[in-house]
Amino acid sequence: MTTTDHQQVHEAVKERYAAAAQGAQAAQATCRGTTSEAEAELFGAVLYDESETAALPDAAVAASLGCGNPTLLANLRPGEVVLDLGSGGGIDVLLSARRVAPKGKAYGLDMTPEMLELARRNQAEAGVANAEFLLGTIEDVPLPDASVDVIISNCVVNLSPDKDAVIAEAFRVLLPGGRLAISDIVVRQALPERIRALMGLWTGCVAGALVDAEYEAKLRLAGFDRITITPTQVYSHDDIARLAGDLAPRLPAELTADDIDEAVDQLAGNVMSAFVRAIKS
Repeated sequence: MTTTDHQQVHEAVKERYAAAAQGAQAAQATCRGTTSEAEAELFGAVLYDESETAALPDAAVAASLGCGNPTLLANLRPGEVVLDLGSGGGIDVLLSARRVAPKGKAYGLDMTPEMLELARRNQAEAGVANAEFLLGTIEDVPLPDASVDVIISNCVVNLSPDKDAVIAEAFRVLLPGGRLAISDIVVRQALPERIRALMGLWTGCVAGALVDAEYEAKLRLAGFDRITITPTQVYSHDDIARLAGDLAPRLPAELTADDIDEAVDQLAGNVMSAFVRAIKS
């Protein structure tokens, strides 16, 4: 993928997430940053317990664009420094900041100014002092080497056009023994290139997803150890067909019904939400 291709993916994702930030006050968002009922149920359902979110602003919860709850698997401890890659409206940063308080800190990194503005408003409303939101991409993290204990992320790595750079940056900023604990969309088998090429699906968490074995190989090549990828939900034919029906008005006009049926068949049982864990050795 060329530099221009990378930029196009970033711009498409930023556009979608900017819209999600602007609409977060009024609607539930998912990893696509839309209000589709199917997307909300498939990628954004039952991620957080009410006891976790009761003290957070409604806009932080509404702007949760994830496919899991990485704060559950990070085993955060007081005093630790946490980095959330693609922090969106800030829900995971704010939850993490409270878990590492009083001496720990949580950073949120996002490339969408509208999301950063929303996250900072949510932080002020929640009264969380030990958090900081940074503008930047997850392929070029604006933090020093070996400065973070834990990296979390929620349905964002799959959106990156350069996952090797993301993984390398995660390894760089982690302290020795540091933990990677992310929720992500992965696939069991490679998707045909023409399905991956649908930008609407890319910004919808599916087409950019890595094959689970490739994910593990990339993590190991970067230097990570004790890698596990644990499925949390595998999406059925009915799930994907319903999602395709909601996506249809936003897909390229040249796609035929047969094209969409083929895509559904390729994705059914192949796409899953997963917890990805690893240690910097």
